[in-house]
Amino acid sequence: MRILFDQGTPVPLRRVLADHEVATAFELGWHTLQNGELLQAAESAGFAALVTTDKNLRYQQNLTGRQLAILVLMTADWRRIQPQAESVARTVAMLVPGAYVELPFPAT
Repeated sequence: MRILFDQGTPVPLRRVLADHEVATAFELGWHTLQNGELLQAAESAGFAALVTTDKNLRYQQNLTGRQLAILVLMTADWRRIQPQAESVARTVAMLVPGAYVELPFPAT
């Protein structure tokens, strides 16, 4: 699966998703795109999923009809995500086109 990491998504998470093709918005020069533009660019480029830490995305964008699956990590703190990294990988594996999933993390 082709996965795009939005700004704020901890890059070390990429190691856990080694079975997937992962790129970051920064690597692609898309770090200046606003959310709607980023979603469109990701879909046009053939990405299947966006991993983001933007908790307001669903309120800021109309996600109806999107083919891009969106996984929202409810924190950008790698110290909180790292112990749950396998859970993130399992969640990514279950994403279907157009899905919107918020993944919480316990406080440290």
